Amino acid sequence: MLQTKQPLAMARIGVAILITVGLASCASYKDEFATINSRLDSLDTKVQGAAQSAEAANQSAQQANQSAQQANQRLDQIETRVQALETAPKRKPRG
Repeated sequence: MLQTKQPLAMARIGVAILITVGLASCASYKDEFATINSRLDSLDTKVQGAAQSAEAANQSAQQANQSAQQANQRLDQIETRVQALETAPKRKPRG
């Protein structure tokens, strides 16, 4: 009987060692996950900042486009007036 209890005790010790090593490796993974999560948070912050910058640039570009369209409309109006003046009959000076 003593012979069967000894391997069983050794097996229990082996299992205890495996559990201890497993828990220690879990702690190591926990640290690695914390590092990875920290990096992901940092990247997320950078991506959000880039998205906000892109949105601001897009709005600025839209405003510039609207200003350019208004300037083109004004130029078209002026060009129409200039052409009308150029094609109008010459007026005789008074006097």
